[in-house]
Amino acid sequence: MSSLRSARPITFVLVKDRERARAFYEGVLGLARLREDDFGIVYDLAGTVMRLTTVEDYQPHPHTILGWQVTDIATTVRELAAKGVKFAVYPGFGQDELGIWSSPDGGGKVAWFHDPDGNNLSLTQG
Repeated sequence: MSSLRSARPITFVLVKDRERARAFYEGVLGLARLREDDFGIVYDLAGTVMRLTTVEDYQPHPHTILGWQVTDIATTVRELAAKGVKFAVYPGFGQDELGIWSSPDGGGKVAWFHDPDGNNLSLTQG
């Protein structure tokens, strides 16, 4: 398995509706499409490949499946909110007015949002 240490990862995101997902991942999030085939769309995630795979009976899970490390989470949240992204607010988490949660030690911040199929995505700073 040592050969996997240097192998480039590929991530998979499952969706029901390819066209709706395409509009979100390309139009809202601004991801660059590399190619497309009968099974899905391939995107570039800062050098990592993400395969958006269409699964007719897909049901999303409540936990985060994909996230981005950002340098300024508040600015990124505002930019995405201006494009219609709604950020999740979880009762008892103590998130701020933008939906950003700060870790108790002050070392990290996280904001969560969903794609059109209900996949939980996140932004992290720190």
